[in-house]
Amino acid sequence: MSETDFGTLIGLVSQYSPSGQERGVAEWLAARMKSLGYDNSFIDDAGNAVGMMGSGPRQVILLGHIDTVPGEIKVALIPPSPLAPLPEGEGKLYGRGAVDAKGPLACFVDAVAKIGARDGWQFVVIGAVEEERDSEGAKFVATQYKPDFTIIGEPNQWDRVALGYKGSAWVNITVTREQAHTASGEATAAEVAVDVWLSIKAYVDSFNEGRQKVFDQLLPTLRGMESGSNDFEQWAKLKVGVRLPLDVSPGEWYGVLNETLKVFKTFRVFVEPTGFAVPAWGCEKNTKVVRALLSGIRLQGGEPRFVYKTGTSDLNIVAPVWKCPAVVYGPGDSSLDHTPNEHINLEEYARAVNVLSGALKTLAG
Repeated sequence: MSETDFGTLIGLVSQYSPSGQERGVAEWLAARMKSLGYDNSFIDDAGNAVGMMGSGPRQVILLGHIDTVPGEIKVALIPPSPLAPLPEGEGKLYGRGAVDAKGPLACFVDAVAKIGARDGWQFVVIGAVEEERDSEGAKFVATQYKPDFTIIGEPNQWDRVALGYKGSAWVNITVTREQAHTASGEATAAEVAVDVWLSIKAYVDSFNEGRQKVFDQLLPTLRGMESGSNDFEQWAKLKVGVRLPLDVSPGEWYGVLNETLKVFKTFRVFVEPTGFAVPAWGCEKNTKVVRALLSGIRLQGGEPRFVYKTGTSDLNIVAPVWKCPAVVYGPGDSSLDHTPNEHINLEEYARAVNVLSGALKTLAG
């Protein structure tokens, strides 16, 4: 394929596919991979779009995600044709998922199509479903493959590779107490809930002291608060999330909360884990797949950089299971993730395809 063929990128972004509504775009992508010369393409039992190039026995999995957050954005090319002469850096594609993460997924598809089959290797490109919710697609493929190398598709710009993603955990914290007269002067459940949040913040501030890197810190957020009462009881509920460093597992965080909140002995405080918790994951830096990507970036005139991200990704799901060298790569400015202005620079996309195709040649060389 030519360097100016943006058909995979435009086709993916043109189909709105928030989590739970991925079937149409998965079918489109499976057909697209077949048309690009993949040996096999299909939709697996979880609804993921899968394309295979080559027959192995060594395997590289390139795992992206095909779903987006909700919020449809009108798809637009600026200028209208990506083939038109452009001042450097001005060609852009707008649309939900252009950055997170159909841009990286399309890059995977096009890079594998560009280099074709390699003796002794199989490249497996997967567009996973449900990454923006509970990563059901990644959970499924984690049980189906045992690759030699893994590349996860997330936007980190064409000249950077990510080596780590933080973990996450959510809890509902409920404070209850018996009803009291408003003139009693006793603290209300809502007031104690505020103190609970301040106690969590105080613990986190102490934990983070001396930890200069954000990746190494606890990052809590208060995402909701509500309160109420009936004839006999008051209650207040906090929805608390946290981004976890490598040295704190979700289970350890729950334990910290239970221990920290024991100080509120005169109130009933319940900590209830909710949602899907994931531990943080860090990749080894000096591996063949990382070196191949660094080489690919340099061949395109870039100066490669490493980055550690404060969010989570499907890396957190599959890497602990597969236990193979892994890395995260993909074009796009992650500051545009989930925003109304989401768009990807076409020149950056083309560079990323060249970087990845060069890296795969090196890896399979």
